[in-house]
Amino acid sequence: PNPPISARRSMPFKVTKPEYLSVRKYFRCATSRVNFLKDSLDSYPEKMPSYKLTYFNGRGRGELARLLFAAGGIEYEDVRVAGEQWQELKPKTPFGQLPILEVDGTMICESRAIGRLIAKAAGLAGKTDLEAARADMIIDGLEDLGHKVLPIFIEKDENKKAELKKEFTEKTLPPALDHFEKLASAEGYFVGNSLTWADVNFFAFLGFMTGFVPGDHLKGKVNLNKVMGNVTSNAGIAKWLKERPETEF
Repeated sequence: PNPPISARRSMPFKVTKPEYLSVRKYFRCATSRVNFLKDSLDSYPEKMPSYKLTYFNGRGRGELARLLFAAGGIEYEDVRVAGEQWQELKPKTPFGQLPILEVDGTMICESRAIGRLIAKAAGLAGKTDLEAARADMIIDGLEDLGHKVLPIFIEKDENKKAELKKEFTEKTLPPALDHFEKLASAEGYFVGNSLTWADVNFFAFLGFMTGFVPGDHLKGKVNLNKVMGNVTSNAGIAKWLKERPETEF
């Protein structure tokens, strides 16, 4: 169509039909961009959520969350409880256990659920649904292996504890690490080509396990050693590892 009569009357110069269509298209695109930016700003949160992590004064199941917060540069409150504090808090937790994470006052528990939430906030959960599922696969595999370490942790008899350690290090751990070695890439990632919470969790798990079952467990594991190196080379994690408090576990 030609320019509206009112528009033509107000123009001190002649405008051809192609010129008019070009200008109209430009302003429609500009309006579309403005609306897109407005919608994006309207949906953007006014402030970052507040995070409060509560766990015992140790690494254990709370350390994955701390490492993920560090990797993502996310501020949080690191609360450590013991004794009477824990007994008072226990009835108020969802399942009577730690860690718990409070997000703007809403409490959740279970270390993997907490880790997954933080990983998403930090951009470490995987870039696609399939990558996220693969990360979950590694996480669940480590959880299964962790159940086999637990008897060593809770055994009180030193002779039985030594037997359990021997069986774990000689029969259980080697084939499990062989599986993880094959699942890690030559670049040292379990998922894609960048750091995810699967890599961070492997690092946290190995550190925790080695505390109870000392040894050079990754000897000859080229890919897994690269995973460990990729985790420790993250600036936020490197800073946390340097500054975190020394604890018994």
